[in-house]
Amino acid sequence: MSEEKENTITEQDLHTSPLLGFVVEKDSALKNYLVEYVGTKFDKEEVTVEMIVDILAHEFPDFMVAVAEENFLRGYKTGLDDAYGTNNTENESQTE
Repeated sequence: MSEEKENTITEQDLHTSPLLGFVVEKDSALKNYLVEYVGTKFDKEEVTVEMIVDILAHEFPDFMVAVAEENFLRGYKTGLDDAYGTNNTENESQTE
């Protein structure tokens, strides 16, 4: 029973990406600008990816919507390709 509780994850854990918690390194001019800007807004020296996403969503929502739409469409297309690819493979093996 205790093993089952250890393997159980919460809904919040399921929908939280560990990538959002990474501290961003300033290894390009754009990253340097973003880290400085976001660090000033949050009054923090270490800026995470999640902090940058929050600021972009608040101050540049048009950009975030475009990224989200593109991500959704690519995921949807991949899902359709996978579904039809699976069906085509099954149909080909049945006709042979």
